[in-house]
Amino acid sequence: MKNIFFLVIVLLFNTVSAQPGDQVTWDTSVEKLSDTEYQLVMTASIIEHWHLYSTDIPEDGPIPTSFTFEGAGKDYELVGDLEESESHTEYDNIFDMELSYFDGEAVFKQKIKLLKPDLKVIQGLVEYQACDDQSCIFADADLAFSLDGGKAVVKQLEVDEKSAILSKNLKLELQNPEQLKGGDQGQSGGGGLMGIFVLGFLGGLLALLTPCVFPMIPLTVSFFTKQSGNRKKGISNAILYGVFIVVIYMLLSIPFHFLDSIDPEILNTISTNVWLNVIFFIIFVFFAFSFFGYYELTLPSSWGNKMDSASGTGGLIGIFFMALTLAIVSFSCTGPILGSLLVGSLTAEGGATQLTAGITGFGFALALPFALFALFPNWLNSLPRSGGWMTTVKVVLGFLELALAFKFLSNADLVQHWGILKREIFIGIWIVIFGLMAIYLFGKIKFPHDGPLKKLGFIRIASGVLVAAFVIYLVPGLWGANLKLLSGFPPPMFYSVKQQESDCPLGINCFKDFDEGLAYAKANNKPILLDFTGWACVNCRKMEENVWSVPRVYDLLKDDYVLISLYIDDRKELPEDKQFNYQLESGRVKQIRTIGEKWATFQAINFHTASQPYYIIMTPEMELLGPPQKYTDEETYYNWLKEGVKGLK
Repeated sequence: MKNIFFLVIVLLFNTVSAQPGDQVTWDTSVEKLSDTEYQLVMTASIIEHWHLYSTDIPEDGPIPTSFTFEGAGKDYELVGDLEESESHTEYDNIFDMELSYFDGEAVFKQKIKLLKPDLKVIQGLVEYQACDDQSCIFADADLAFSLDGGKAVVKQLEVDEKSAILSKNLKLELQNPEQLKGGDQGQSGGGGLMGIFVLGFLGGLLALLTPCVFPMIPLTVSFFTKQSGNRKKGISNAILYGVFIVVIYMLLSIPFHFLDSIDPEILNTISTNVWLNVIFFIIFVFFAFSFFGYYELTLPSSWGNKMDSASGTGGLIGIFFMALTLAIVSFSCTGPILGSLLVGSLTAEGGATQLTAGITGFGFALALPFALFALFPNWLNSLPRSGGWMTTVKVVLGFLELALAFKFLSNADLVQHWGILKREIFIGIWIVIFGLMAIYLFGKIKFPHDGPLKKLGFIRIASGVLVAAFVIYLVPGLWGANLKLLSGFPPPMFYSVKQQESDCPLGINCFKDFDEGLAYAKANNKPILLDFTGWACVNCRKMEENVWSVPRVYDLLKDDYVLISLYIDDRKELPEDKQFNYQLESGRVKQIRTIGEKWATFQAINFHTASQPYYIIMTPEMELLGPPQKYTDEETYYNWLKEGVKGLK
């Protein structure tokens, strides 16, 4: 089971850089057997060093190759089972099972019998997983089969008459759109890029205190100062070593910049994807128990050995590979912390830029001590000795990972409206987790790597008291307290086990459909506050619970505005007659099937952004009453709302 979780972790990082493309290409042909029977042939061409998995894979294994044929059972019937060419079968150490796969080429055949004699073309879809030694891709491909000898063309999405009408309805005729250029006000989540950098830096400092990294500091610094020939060269090599550490971690964010440039909505889609959040929940629970000491989470030892041998080449290349070796051998401690940073930064608000800022901060914190202790080697004598305190730090990180795991499960629950983790249940789980952390810090429970505890130190006692105080702070949340210090982490206050009068923030009367809200605003001659939000949007909750809840702001929203809250990540499907295809300016046709897809497209084409929270004030006649507003403070937001009301009057 450990190996399966490890593979999932590696795939989540590697699939970003290994985009489905030329690894596997598909070709189709048809063999006529009789007037009514045909054999559909699907041929996969697989590039060197890659392999494609068979259609028959045991449970808990990789994703098998599977085919779907449009119209099967209606226009024709499938005869017999799908046949595949000869595959290789080997024992896979990662999955701990026998697996069948194809190298070079794979041929699949499916016999069919026509129910409609005049059928000319069959459309299909193949879904598959392909891997090499370093990464895997999960992909699909459209297939087309010509039964009359002509050229088979894959069916493209079309913008039919219904789609054209619904697409047109998405576009607003905004007056004075130049106001949009005054947007980007307020702060980005977490205090801007500097805030993200600081959070990453703090994460790096935590990683420094773990048993995987801390003992490396004096060893590495001593190596540079003693083996470099002279002190000046030793200092320059140590500083260069630190620079390479920062560069290596920064490189992890590069693939996300490509994703962000392809589709501005993609990072938001990733961060709010239901099943991805469930996978993150499982992974972070797995991370937590690794920190608790029940098993070790390590990258293959061969990776570290290869990097270590490469580091002996000397010069710049040798120092670079020394830095890479540190990143690999410390993965069991840094991986979970870095994973938290990666996942937590995947939002559309700052795009990939804030991800780079966070990772840079993380790498900078790891690199800083190597440079500082090389400059001031006498400081090494003041370093505390390695010991049980590092195990304590690791266990505390495990509790934090476990608490964070439930945030991802909560995201999935909110987006899908499962109703599993209502606000009180979420807070109750956190009370249990942090309560156990406090008991651990007071020495009442132990984990596998904990040694005998002779006495409690001051720092451990103080930490236990702080955690216990935090638990006490959480308790009123079970009965509806706001818990402003945690705003954005628990589910919104209206997502409660208690019967709520409204599912709108703070009970304010709101609309979740633009046309309905617009009609109400026209009838009452009130300005519109257009609120682009998300169920899994942390900063949206912070705004609602910290800014909207302030009486003077609340009164303005309640009395002077018509609130239209559009949830970008709502995965509930639209009624079939409301689903349509929308053609983007690039020419690509996008399917609009869910409520979230509709409002995300609505936001992008009218306001040219994909961030949340994002606020617009406008008249019912589509006149913008001011520049857009984002995540900001109470004073700025209040003045912005007041100006909007004045503008209407």
